Amino acid sequence: MTNSIEDIGEASCIFAIGTNTSDTHPVIGTRVRHAVLNGGSLIVANPRHIPLVKYATYFLQLRPGTNIALLMGMARAIIDEDLQDKNFIKERCEKFEEFKRSLDAFPLSLVSEVTGVEAELIRRAAILYATKRPSSLLYAMGITQHAHGTDNVMATANLAMLTGNVGKPGTGVNPLRGQNNVQGACDMGALPNVFSGYQAVTDSDIRQKFEAAWGVDSLPPDAGLTLPDMIRAIDAGQIKAVYMVGENVAVSEPDLNNVRAALKKLEFLVVQDIFLTESTPYAHVVLPAASFAEKEGTFTNTERRVQWLNRIVPPPGEARPDWWIVSRIAAKMGGRGFDYQSAGEILSEINKVTPSYAGITSERLKSTSLQWPCVNDEHGGTPVLHTYAFTRGKGHFEPLSHREPRELPDESYPFVLTTARSLYQYHTGTMTRKVSGLNTMRGEEFIEINPGDAVFLGIKDLENVRVTSRRGAVETKALLSDKTPPGVVTMDFHFAESPVNMITNPVHDPVSKIPEYKACAVRIERI
Repeated sequence: MTNSIEDIGEASCIFAIGTNTSDTHPVIGTRVRHAVLNGGSLIVANPRHIPLVKYATYFLQLRPGTNIALLMGMARAIIDEDLQDKNFIKERCEKFEEFKRSLDAFPLSLVSEVTGVEAELIRRAAILYATKRPSSLLYAMGITQHAHGTDNVMATANLAMLTGNVGKPGTGVNPLRGQNNVQGACDMGALPNVFSGYQAVTDSDIRQKFEAAWGVDSLPPDAGLTLPDMIRAIDAGQIKAVYMVGENVAVSEPDLNNVRAALKKLEFLVVQDIFLTESTPYAHVVLPAASFAEKEGTFTNTERRVQWLNRIVPPPGEARPDWWIVSRIAAKMGGRGFDYQSAGEILSEINKVTPSYAGITSERLKSTSLQWPCVNDEHGGTPVLHTYAFTRGKGHFEPLSHREPRELPDESYPFVLTTARSLYQYHTGTMTRKVSGLNTMRGEEFIEINPGDAVFLGIKDLENVRVTSRRGAVETKALLSDKTPPGVVTMDFHFAESPVNMITNPVHDPVSKIPEYKACAVRIERI
């Protein structure tokens, strides 16, 4: 997030696109509702009629996979109405004229045809976002989980820069992270192309710094593999051993038949988790990890805020903190520098090698929380990024083209399936499905179907159905709902008994490598 969660309450206009915030980020969803009740305006863009629509000034119910067309169409409308922030563009951005020319390809009549949203509604929403400042843009996996997800994100940045909604309270481009420490994991280099703090592995000076800090002769100069690349490498016999920590790929990854077949090919699989999962039957060794309440350390949340975590109860049995397990294995393998005695010692090393975390020490975190970048012990943290300049210098406008989802409906597979999440379950259910109260609220999978489509198919509410794509089939129950538009169906991915990722499409964005969970073609039949 360029801004802070608190900033959402200061926004005069909030544009929530590709995020069902009330269900997936309920605390932030509450902030959004409070902002509207306090006089703010809300624009919601989503294929489904989500709970936030109740509070929205405008609801743009676009077809899955048409985000670029919508966002570029809104940019076109803003320029046509001469509402762009000319001073911000002149002083802080580059490539504007090239970007402006690219908008010739997005007349609102065409954008309306592509997205299914009325042209006048798009125009009004664009005017509201551009004029009722400060405006905050929120997005989540409805933007990123596409084969053109990186371009989707670029389009949100274009819109924010065009209106000058960057670098000030109540503004920004704000991705809502899916888990409580996924931001922290990325910050610490759990990506194939960077060390901690997004320091590129391809930069020789950066490598030399880490070589000196870690006492090693040389570090690899090339980026590693993303998860889709790893699955393909396993399948090809190029990877023979995998260490899986806190991940349940046997349910979470697309095209599960292929993923599970790849797991069977491994000569050695270690799964480290707090509970047994659907991935553990493929493991040769299972290591019991401590949960959040059973260890100390830090969480870095979606607004870049680092918070200290105190241990509440001791870990059961042989369960241990993840860092402890990894360190002991590394030591047994002959690795040097893994003689940590506490999470605080690890944070001290992070302070030394990660400029954005240099001032985020365990001593300070015991009494406060801090948002990176925090460059020294006197620095108070950074609630808002890009206040005076962008990290790269000038903000870069990116010309974009509309691209369809890689798989479109046809006679054999006439519906578009998009995946979602339930308020009452989380991810692959490793934790939440062990809570009886949550299972009472939502204990099984459904496929959400528009009532008109159900009549055409001869399917009744709560009737058992089979959902089939080009990759496989799953069985579930039909849930008739007008929240989903005609031609579109929706499933969650929390339930291993009806694993929607058996049928989702593994095609992925060429830059981020994230799969296209949000659009694939399916057919539905009564059982």
